[in-house]
Amino acid sequence: MWKVKLLRFSQFLSHWLFWPGVILIAWGELTPNPPNLGGIFVWDKMEHFTAYFGLASMATLVMGFKPRLAGAILGIILFGGALEILQGYTGRDPDILDFTANSIGAFAGLGVGALFLWLLDPLVGARPAH
Repeated sequence: MWKVKLLRFSQFLSHWLFWPGVILIAWGELTPNPPNLGGIFVWDKMEHFTAYFGLASMATLVMGFKPRLAGAILGIILFGGALEILQGYTGRDPDILDFTANSIGAFAGLGVGALFLWLLDPLVGARPAH
């Protein structure tokens, strides 16, 4: 029973934090002087990875294993690419390695979110393999 409660709570948080996360990431990537996170990340690519990992894992928890999840993950990756292009118009330099970190983070978030669902959702974990 605790697994279901933990899953439902995680889905609730993900549902309410996804769009504020999108706004925060867009602001962070488009502001001319991004905030210094005080040394939390020693490499800026980890900031990109973490941001898109979070978006993709939240999307996975909310949507579950539905066909539209692939479109959501693709949308998250394209969002990261669009923000990198737009950075060129805000006084910052677009970086293909930032886009790569965004994409890897999105795929990792998908994987961890799917694993979380598989481990905690009794309907998913109990299904026999075909």
